[in-house]
Amino acid sequence: MSTYRVQNPATGEVIETFDTATDAQIEEALAKAHTAHLEWRERSVQERAAVVHRVAEIFAERREELAGIISLEMGKSHAESLDEVDFATSIIDYYAAHGPSLITDHEIPSTIPGKAIIERRPIGALLGVMPWNFPYYQVARFAAPNLLLGNTILLKHADICARSSLTVQEIMEQAGVPVGGYANVFASHDQIATMIADQRVQGVSLTGSERAGAIIGEQAGRHLKKCVLELGGIDPMVVLDSDDVAAVAKAAWDFRVYNGGQVCNSNKRMIVMDDIYDEFVSELKKLADGLTPGDPAGLPEGSYGPLSTRAAAETVHAQVQKAIAEGATLEAGGVLSDGPGAYYSPAVLTGVPRDSASYREEIFGPVATVYRVHSDEEALELANDCDLGLGGSVFSTDTARAARVASRLEVGMTHVNIIAAEAAELPFGGVKRSGFGREMGPVGIDEFVNKRLSFIAE
Repeated sequence: MSTYRVQNPATGEVIETFDTATDAQIEEALAKAHTAHLEWRERSVQERAAVVHRVAEIFAERREELAGIISLEMGKSHAESLDEVDFATSIIDYYAAHGPSLITDHEIPSTIPGKAIIERRPIGALLGVMPWNFPYYQVARFAAPNLLLGNTILLKHADICARSSLTVQEIMEQAGVPVGGYANVFASHDQIATMIADQRVQGVSLTGSERAGAIIGEQAGRHLKKCVLELGGIDPMVVLDSDDVAAVAKAAWDFRVYNGGQVCNSNKRMIVMDDIYDEFVSELKKLADGLTPGDPAGLPEGSYGPLSTRAAAETVHAQVQKAIAEGATLEAGGVLSDGPGAYYSPAVLTGVPRDSASYREEIFGPVATVYRVHSDEEALELANDCDLGLGGSVFSTDTARAARVASRLEVGMTHVNIIAAEAAELPFGGVKRSGFGREMGPVGIDEFVNKRLSFIAE
């Protein structure tokens, strides 16, 4: 089977295949990206913003088509696919509208007579290595700010996102990005290393696993290239108290099973105070019971879609079975379909021993894992006892109490009485082994930029 493909995860059927790029094609993409940068950077920021805005307009115009592509590619429900297209569109349009002001030159005070100006200038061609779980959103938050800035983009997408990645390139060129200024590359792992080493590539951004991040980070460091790494997460959701436990449990469940649970900042570690723990788990079990597999193109109420691939579903099932063997309790769900479809019924897992290997593993699938605690300090200790540090949330009827606990979370994003606040203007990223760098918002345009000093003496 060809590496790059469109494969329906609901049936296992391979719809379309694509050849991996030859070395000559990779060289051609590198040359075109460099040449395009030399031209693109000379255009005014207003002209670049107009092109980026046109990209957003085309995304909106082709909304249904774009949603259909990713629903087929990785099993996302049609409604969730539309959500993703809309979010990607808003990110692209955010940078078209606000990007010019975010990179405006500004003067700083100087003890030396003269004028000291900090300029923000593009650095060249960038390589993006993107995952399959959000095929448009992940690309938008990397490509939009950097195209606005004047950089150019080489985009290596996941092997099951071939059609969506080609469609994005088509839209970029239709909007006016110069040919080569945004190029999809069906690259191999060795070719990625070659591109990172190439002097025409000035930086690399990866969203993916810890393992992939360590490899890309090492390669970038070896060649002194800037990199941004957005890696995994085991985000804590701390519930201190509630006057409506059922509502909080429903919010926890809905976010945990969104996109088949294949979300890096999903609430993978639910930490619940002892006095409401039993009711919280009971509500989760009600939500998990009786669900049936469904077609992601028209997912009915009470059903669930497939995971991205059969291998992904088998991995999640194996992780849950391992946790059970180590002492955890499967409260509901957790059934792997007979295949070849990638269906795994959303599950509720409790009692994972803290000295087990499963405790420290990220489950990238629809599994609500719940822990019982007896105090704020115990909740914090459990929340921070993690190698990853992407996001986290704290819920309480006492907002000040929740804010105090949230302020001590060792994460890149904290939330009070909301699991994850996500919008184009809000920065996204983590600490510890969740990676480094930020995307989106005003700081998302500041990663791959030459903050150049321009000094004019009196």
